[in-house]
Amino acid sequence: MRASRLISLVLLLQAGGTVTAGELAEALEVSERTIYRDIMALSAAGVPVYAEQGRAGGYRLLDGYRTKLNGLSRAEAEALFLSGLPGPARDMGLGDVLAAAELKVAAALPAPNRDAAGRARQRFHLDVPGWFEDPAQPPPWLADLARAVWDDRMVRLNYRKRDVVTRTVEPYGLVLKNGAWYLVGRIGASGDLRVYRVDRIVDLTTEEATFTRDPAFDLPGFWAARADDFVRQVLAERVTIRVTPHGLWLLRYAVEALAVREAVHHPADEQGRVVLQLPVESVEVAYTQLLRLGPEVEVLAPPSLRDLMRTAAARMTTLYQEPR
Repeated sequence: MRASRLISLVLLLQAGGTVTAGELAEALEVSERTIYRDIMALSAAGVPVYAEQGRAGGYRLLDGYRTKLNGLSRAEAEALFLSGLPGPARDMGLGDVLAAAELKVAAALPAPNRDAAGRARQRFHLDVPGWFEDPAQPPPWLADLARAVWDDRMVRLNYRKRDVVTRTVEPYGLVLKNGAWYLVGRIGASGDLRVYRVDRIVDLTTEEATFTRDPAFDLPGFWAARADDFVRQVLAERVTIRVTPHGLWLLRYAVEALAVREAVHHPADEQGRVVLQLPVESVEVAYTQLLRLGPEVEVLAPPSLRDLMRTAAARMTTLYQEPR
């Protein structure tokens, strides 16, 4: 652990010019006392670290000194491709690896270009989750699953659908879609590629056995081709609703975009209301989604969903019938 920290300390000094003990301690998440000890260890090992006194003082390397320790490991090189997604990389257990890779790249750059990462971060930021969503904790199995994906190692998972099913899967890849993680995996017996939502995995075991990955498999291409098909499989039922023009506008914020695109529209009536046959996951899910539209929607079918909405409307009437 200390050897890794000393390497990181040298790279920070190489990339940052004169750096204070406090800045080094913050970057390495240790105390300033630890930094003082590490600086002494580097000096004893022959690394030319110098202390500069005064207000602008700190530690720096002898001008022209370049460490040969900035070669990227395989894991660090792979992690660089996730550098635009520091949060998801951390969720997959790659945060430290990514930080080390970025540090080595910064140290390898010519001095005039070492502020490139900082300039980019000041100007561009990718915020993955959608609006009005609580920052969710990553699924508990995500880091283990990511390691299995890296290592081409079989996994056995218990997956919650309507009932819990057990599957042995070749984990081909992970996809982050609108804040939710999905596993693309091949079923060993059938050879079919399927999509699993990671937060529906209730138990996961990494097997000792590995699998041979299809070298022609293209994860982005597969996801682009199968994403809509996956949503269609989820949207297995249909409901009939009548919505106002404003309700039609609100609908896109309440249900899946694919459901709105594939809804069957009937001609508008004289009040501008439109009857839709809308794909939904289930009556229960549709109930929670359509309640968001309030009086801008009327459920026409099925009767079970209409009854749920009628009960909700009656309860709201009771709550609001007398002024407070």
